Amino acid sequence: MTISADVARRATNRGTPGRVGDVRRQNLALIMHRLDAAGQMTRAQLAAETGLTKASVSSLVADLMSAGLLSEVGLNRVGERGRPGLGVALNTEAAALGMEINVDYIAVGVLDFAGELHFHAVREQHNAGRPPEEVLSSLQSLADEALEQAGGSGMKIHAGGLAVPGLVDPANGRVLRAPNIGWRDVNVALWAEALVSGASFGTAIFNEANTSALAELWYGHGRDLDNYLYVSGEVGIGGGVIIDSELFEGPGGNAGEIGHVVVDPDGPDCSCGGVGCLERYAGQEAILAQAGVDGGNTVERMGALRVSLESQDAAALAAVERAGHHLGVATASTLRMLNLDAVVLGGHFAQLERWIVPAFRGSVNRHAPALLAEDRILVSKLGPTAAVMGAAGSRIRSVLQKPYELFS
Repeated sequence: MTISADVARRATNRGTPGRVGDVRRQNLALIMHRLDAAGQMTRAQLAAETGLTKASVSSLVADLMSAGLLSEVGLNRVGERGRPGLGVALNTEAAALGMEINVDYIAVGVLDFAGELHFHAVREQHNAGRPPEEVLSSLQSLADEALEQAGGSGMKIHAGGLAVPGLVDPANGRVLRAPNIGWRDVNVALWAEALVSGASFGTAIFNEANTSALAELWYGHGRDLDNYLYVSGEVGIGGGVIIDSELFEGPGGNAGEIGHVVVDPDGPDCSCGGVGCLERYAGQEAILAQAGVDGGNTVERMGALRVSLESQDAAALAAVERAGHHLGVATASTLRMLNLDAVVLGGHFAQLERWIVPAFRGSVNRHAPALLAEDRILVSKLGPTAAVMGAAGSRIRSVLQKPYELFS
C-alpha cells in the first residue's frame, strides 16, 4: 500500500517524545513508511531520506528484519554492471488476513505487505437471519483454510481484519446494527481472537464499504485521486468518503451511508426504519425484483440479469436505468454536501457498468450540472476482492504505524 509523505510525517511527528525509547519507536515507524512508499531502498538512501545516521538506520533495519517485517533485496542501478547492491523492502512473506461477511456470502483473502493478494476464497451462503455464531463458525473454517495455505507458503500472518455490512464499533469489537443480515449489538470480539489465532495484532472489525473505499485508495483508482466518494453495491448499498487521501468516518465512525440517503420521501419502507432510501431502488434485490429475475442465489440471478441486459430485455434495461437514476440523485446530493469531485462505483454497479453508468451520469448531470467531469466517474477494477483487501490493508497499516509492538 502507498502512504503519502504527509501521512508518514503525521505518523512520526505527533508530540515531542520525552524518552529515547519513544524516539526509536517513531523512527521504526518512519522506516516502515518510507519503504512502503518507495518499495525498496538501500540503507544509505533511507538515511538520506529520513535524516537519520547510517548507524541508526542499520540498527533499525536489523530490528525490523528480526521481526520478519523487512527483507534484503538486490538492487541493480541503471547502467551499472557487476553485483547488485543490497537494499531492503517490506517482507512479502509478512501478511494480514482480510475477511468479509455479507448477506449471501463469506470471503477471505491473504494480503502481503507489498499489496499482493495471494489467496482469495468466496463461499456462497445465506447469512441473513442466521445466528451470528453460526456465520462466524463458517467464517472460521474458511479462515483456517487461508491460514493453512499461507503457512504452507512460508507466510506469517500478523493481523486480521473483518468487514461487515453495517454500523460497527471497532474499539469494542461490536457490530451495532447490520439490518441486511439481521445483526444488532453483536459482540464479534468474542470470536475475533480465534479467527486469526496467534496474530500479534489480533483481529479488528470494520464497515464493509469503508474497507472497500480504502482498498480503492491503496490499490485502485484512489492512488490518482485525493477526494472521492466510493459507492459499494451489494444487497445493500454502502459508501466510503475519502478526503485528502484519508477515510472520513465522522464523529461516530459511520459517515458515508449513502444507501440510506432518501431519494423518494414517499417511497417504500427500508430495513433501516426509514422510507424511500436509495437501497430500495438500487440495491441488488431491488434491481432484480424490478427486472423480474428470480430463482437461484444472488450470483446466479445477477448472471441471469446480465444475460437479459445483453439481449436487450425491456424490463431488465428499465430496472437498471431506474437504479442508475436514483443512484445519481443520491450521489449528486452527497458530492455537493461534501464538496467532492469524483466517484468510484464498486460491487454490482461495476458489474453493470455498461448499462448503469449512462443513466447514472445523466442523473448526476441533471441534478448537479457540471459537478462531475467525464473522467471523474470511475468504476472499480478490484471486483469481489475489495472488502477483504481493504480489511487486510487496514491491519497492515496498523503494523506499519507500530512495528515495535512485535518485539518490544
